[in-house]
Amino acid sequence: MTLARRALGVSRIGHTGTLDPMATGVLPLVIGRATRLAQFLTASDKTYEATVAFGRTTDTLDASGKVVTTCDRRPTRDQLALAVETFRGIFDQTPPVFSAKNIDGARSYDLARRGKLTPEARPKAVSVNVKRLEVLSFDGDSARLEMQVTAGFYVRSLAHDLGAALECGAVLAALRRTQSGEFGLDRAVPLADVLQSPRESLAERLIPFRGLLPELPSVTLRSATQLERLKNGVEIAPSDLVVPFPFPQSPSEAETTADAPPEAAPRIIIRLLGPDGDLVGLSKPSKNLGHLHGWVVLG
Repeated sequence: MTLARRALGVSRIGHTGTLDPMATGVLPLVIGRATRLAQFLTASDKTYEATVAFGRTTDTLDASGKVVTTCDRRPTRDQLALAVETFRGIFDQTPPVFSAKNIDGARSYDLARRGKLTPEARPKAVSVNVKRLEVLSFDGDSARLEMQVTAGFYVRSLAHDLGAALECGAVLAALRRTQSGEFGLDRAVPLADVLQSPRESLAERLIPFRGLLPELPSVTLRSATQLERLKNGVEIAPSDLVVPFPFPQSPSEAETTADAPPEAAPRIIIRLLGPDGDLVGLSKPSKNLGHLHGWVVLG
């Protein structure tokens, strides 16, 4: 982060989801006012390619850790396929002790390294969702997997749990994030280019606000007047929009569509676009039907 901040010449920069030290791939960075959107970008699904090596376990659950157990047994292709099947869908997963999980104000990996991670303070299991999990290749000693998972998923834990299910142990040997939300490898800038390229050329690679969070529903403000009202905390009325937001009229619609009435407001985030089509903020439905309350305003 510090290197990227210096290379780009900016004071405010953030990321949208940490990568393990051994991992490579996509890590979207948010700059300046866009840092206010980091929490929403972090919540996006992630896609990974991972190599899982069988026959040992480590304290960090990856190949860089201290070996805890070894095993001569190896799974067959059929056994692997059956085990993988159990890790699709929604289930509870326990994060690794060597992780960035916050425990009583401290990082789990700091507590683990100092020997202060008591059984009571270990990371608690959380619900995760594996939307897709496929075996790309298998050579008897290791398997290459591809997966699409929800935010907060630990591939190291998957490798460890897969090894436990196969009764031979396993560690994560390699990891590459190929997609983070709408950002893939095709849009990524290699770190070497970030550090060595002129700032002018890097500026051309920045994704404008209008290209962020495209999966959310959008509305457009009529003019700069409505934009100023938004900045001053005034609710946005239907007449302030080029096209009013289409709230469903019946409870059944609210339950089956992404657009819900005001009583379900916490589940709706709506992009606010300025007259020029650029993203100027995020909103939620207010208690007044058809009105929107500015939630995040990009100044």
